[in-house]
Amino acid sequence: MSAPAPAPHRPAFDLSHWLPARRSLLWILAAFVLGLLLFALVLSRGRKDDAFFRAGDGTPPTASSPNYAPLPAPLPAARDDNASGMGQAPATPAPDASAERPRLVETTRPAPPPTVPGPAAPPPSANTRPEPLAGRTPAPRYPTQSLRRGESGTVTVRAQIGVDGVPSSVEVAGTSGSRNLDRAAVDAVKRWRFSPATSNGQPVAGTVVVPISFDAQR
Repeated sequence: MSAPAPAPHRPAFDLSHWLPARRSLLWILAAFVLGLLLFALVLSRGRKDDAFFRAGDGTPPTASSPNYAPLPAPLPAARDDNASGMGQAPATPAPDASAERPRLVETTRPAPPPTVPGPAAPPPSANTRPEPLAGRTPAPRYPTQSLRRGESGTVTVRAQIGVDGVPSSVEVAGTSGSRNLDRAAVDAVKRWRFSPATSNGQPVAGTVVVPISFDAQR
């Protein structure tokens, strides 16, 4: 049979481990003595200040009151001799009950006069077709071959005029019977300038038909 295990060893309580060191005790003692000295010093200064404010005979000082001249007694209210010297107040007249009180009168503004419509503006003039500009319609050149042959006739030219007055399309609407005369008339109208047609005051494109005559006898 095995022997029982020994009980665990518990360390004994040692007070020396809990006490402060000797140097710490000296510091604590010095701080305590310094505090007592400061307290005694403050207490002695308080007593000196109390003795300074204390009177020599033990009685508190008294302040002497200044001598003021007494005010004059008020006058009785029943006197009528105008003692104040300011004169009597003017009597305020009582309001007359029969007087007419002011009242607010509202005036109505007169109605404005009726507006009379003015004459209607005339409608803007409108050119139904373009018009050639004076001085800007050069005469056609008479073809030399047609002049030698004595060819004469009238060519009807149709031209589409743009908003800038420049022909954009030129063609023969009625021939003269001579190809040379027709070509000379078309070339001449292409160099012309026109006043464009207008609608509501604005320029618009339009078409114009121009007759051009050739006479070899002249």
